[in-house]
Amino acid sequence: MSPTPLPSPIVQVPMPVDTTSLAEILGRGALAIAAYAALGVILLIIGFYVLDLAIPGKLSQLIKVDRNPNATLLTGSGLAAVGLIVSVSIWSSGGALHEGLLATLVFGLVGIAVQTVAMVAFDKVAGISVRELVKEPNLQPGTRLLAVTHMVIGLITAAAVI
Repeated sequence: MSPTPLPSPIVQVPMPVDTTSLAEILGRGALAIAAYAALGVILLIIGFYVLDLAIPGKLSQLIKVDRNPNATLLTGSGLAAVGLIVSVSIWSSGGALHEGLLATLVFGLVGIAVQTVAMVAFDKVAGISVRELVKEPNLQPGTRLLAVTHMVIGLITAAAVI
């Protein structure tokens, strides 16, 4: 009779241990939040000034001094759409900070450009003149339409990011 082979010893390979401390994780997370927030604010400022160029008159004057509801709604909807694009860009970055910041910058700028082109196109194609809307002291139906258009363009751009 031949001897029965002994079972081979089980070799246990040590599992790598993550030595990242909670402080490091929180620090990186806080840095990412600050970087995305700063970029978001920069994109909102750029969006405001692009709208200021597209809307006749000085936008801050129209909103703060003249209290123009048409200029206010157009600006607010445009900036909300930029915020939507920035939020989705951050969400879709998957935690890769550098790539996420670059994607957020590019998609945010594209969103601002597309919104501006759409506003000018509505002026030309649909005959809804932003110039005339912001001269009106009362909120106009055309302003509501353009505000919804801003939001829809922001939503379309955000969906394209995903």
